[in-house]
Amino acid sequence: MGTSTIAGIVRATCATIWLRLRASMLPQPTRQQWLQIAHGFLDRAQFPNCIGALDGKHIRVKKPPNSGSRFYNCFVGLALVDTNHRFVIVDIGAYGSSADARIFRASRMSRWLERNQLDIAQPAPLPGSAGPPAPFVIVGDEGFALSAHLMRPFPRRGLDDKKRNFNYRLSRARRFVECASGMLSSKWHVILLAIQLAPENVNTVIKACVVLHNFIRMYEATQDEDALAFPAPDQEEPSQLGRAGSAGLRIRELFCDFFFFLPRQLVLFLFLPSKLPVGRIDFWVPFPS
Repeated sequence: MGTSTIAGIVRATCATIWLRLRASMLPQPTRQQWLQIAHGFLDRAQFPNCIGALDGKHIRVKKPPNSGSRFYNCFVGLALVDTNHRFVIVDIGAYGSSADARIFRASRMSRWLERNQLDIAQPAPLPGSAGPPAPFVIVGDEGFALSAHLMRPFPRRGLDDKKRNFNYRLSRARRFVECASGMLSSKWHVILLAIQLAPENVNTVIKACVVLHNFIRMYEATQDEDALAFPAPDQEEPSQLGRAGSAGLRIRELFCDFFFFLPRQLVLFLFLPSKLPVGRIDFWVPFPS
């Protein structure tokens, strides 16, 4: 069988997998599903009003002819992930020479958030807090720009206890997308190598891998084993954009105050009511020492 014939079979198979599984494995979340995702982040990461962890993954490809310097030998895929390490929204195909923040700003995901087209619930009070309602947000690393919809950590320089506590809480929520990325690469080795396909075919292959990953997560995976097998790397990248807007700063400060000033007993009651054995609650600290 010739190379061109095999290539055609691979393209057709991946396209069929995407078309058949997209509706069931990567559907547009409903409001109730967003609330379920938020409950997962509250339960497993102790981060309330969070509807996903965001990150950009660089996918190496063979540089096509006449593509110029923008291509940079890779594509970037943006992924929003829940606490079951399933992909909720993916946006694939940006040039590898662009920073994650610029890619997100130009993505469909960002436009949907800005235009309130994702059917996300209205802002809700944080658990046990008497403060103003907080919007439902996604979390990312310092490679993204802070906004009313996206929380990123404080810069590492000059951190006080309150900011360090917030960064710790955010990193616990963000680790799920890092884990999901590792699972995807380990399961589908095509992502580990430079893909020698035309850009439009690369998109098809990656999308097929994404829906197959979600299929496996839904029917076969166990959460505890995956969390141990793929620890999240602890790294942050400087943002490539300008200063954050006032809305993003205000919302981050709201979460920051919530994590720091919430009484210890109430934190234990809200976040870990069934996960701590009796007499084993003294380990709790607001941030790692």
